[in-house]
Amino acid sequence: DDEINEPSKTRLANKGLLPVAIGWFPEKINKNIDAIILGMHARADNPELIKAKELGLKIYSYPEFIYEATKEKTRIVIGGSHGKTTITAMILHVLNFNKVDTDFLVGAQLEGFDTMVRITKDAKVTVIEGDEYLASPIDRRPKFHLYKPNIALLSGIAWDHINVFPTFENYVEQFKIFVDLIEPGGSLVYCAEDKELVKVAEVGGSKNNIKKLSYSVPPNKIVDGTTYILVSGKEIPLSVFGDHNLMNLTGARLVCNQVGIGDEQFYNAIQSFKGAAKRLELVYKNETFNFYKDFAHSPSKLKATTAAVKQQFDKRHIVACMELHTFSSLTEEFLNEYNGAMNTADEAIVYYNPRTIAHKKLKPISEEQVLKAFARKDLKVFTNSEALTGYLKSKKWINSVLLMMSSGNFDGIDFNKLAKELIV
Repeated sequence: DDEINEPSKTRLANKGLLPVAIGWFPEKINKNIDAIILGMHARADNPELIKAKELGLKIYSYPEFIYEATKEKTRIVIGGSHGKTTITAMILHVLNFNKVDTDFLVGAQLEGFDTMVRITKDAKVTVIEGDEYLASPIDRRPKFHLYKPNIALLSGIAWDHINVFPTFENYVEQFKIFVDLIEPGGSLVYCAEDKELVKVAEVGGSKNNIKKLSYSVPPNKIVDGTTYILVSGKEIPLSVFGDHNLMNLTGARLVCNQVGIGDEQFYNAIQSFKGAAKRLELVYKNETFNFYKDFAHSPSKLKATTAAVKQQFDKRHIVACMELHTFSSLTEEFLNEYNGAMNTADEAIVYYNPRTIAHKKLKPISEEQVLKAFARKDLKVFTNSEALTGYLKSKKWINSVLLMMSSGNFDGIDFNKLAKELIV
């Protein structure tokens, strides 16, 4: 990879695996090495990679290596444009609760798990979060094409990787390929609410004789800010909320059914699931104010997350704030995809840093372009982090909810510190 960040840095140090010096040392690459594992963020001209190629060493992309290490196991692969981490986390929570020994690869730190990846000799099941990004600088296939699942789940198809897949049709094609890579006799669980995904699921996997199971929003009700799922006359309280999470939960249940977890076992476990990090994660709450942070940044995720908060707190004033941070979201051509993305919020705020755009070597975007793209006349746009926090601190946070959404951190905002400052 190109650098070592937290939490990996501390974990490697604790295991005695952190390199003494940071940098590239091609002299350490020799014929005694069994294989090289290549991360996506390494460059094709990396001197260690060049040396490995010269010596003819076996080079695995990260997903290739995960497949090699799990090819004798039942592989559950969770794909889709949104909800992957949450669904993976739900499945792992339920399997862990029911003491099913499980290996995993997940994209966030989960409560009850020390690491984000686990590979053992003994576990017969592995749960893999499979994203669409490319495998490595020398293997341009999407990662989830390399896992060859026995059990697959697809949550939806929403084009938000314009820098990798130039057209919507090209993006959809990756999901068609994924379905056809499910192992013969395997199964596909998919969201019936997504029309594009339904088309892919209905025609895919015909050669492999796979079983197909669809899901949608289950019966539920909200009482005093708590969501209950309604099952066979019972009301099961949940710690998560929103139609997207209820669909995620139902998809997770169908996957767990495939590995021997019954519905009653599933519902007993899922009641204690609090969510994955930065997925509608509660920062602070009191009697009249809730503050959540969320990873949402693409148009489909913004819509789902904002709508979920409004539905859960329909009597409160909802302030939704998002950061344009990823390559796609800062691209002039893609901005218009955000039309109406935060319309369910009572107040909507967009933040972006012009320096980030310059750093990514993209064409500058103006506040006027953002206002036009989101198609909301009362939208507030900030390009300075301190100005944003200053505005938030000026408001009275009574009978209200603040939702901060980004794959970044609004240029260094400490959410816990901000929460204390908002309620002074």
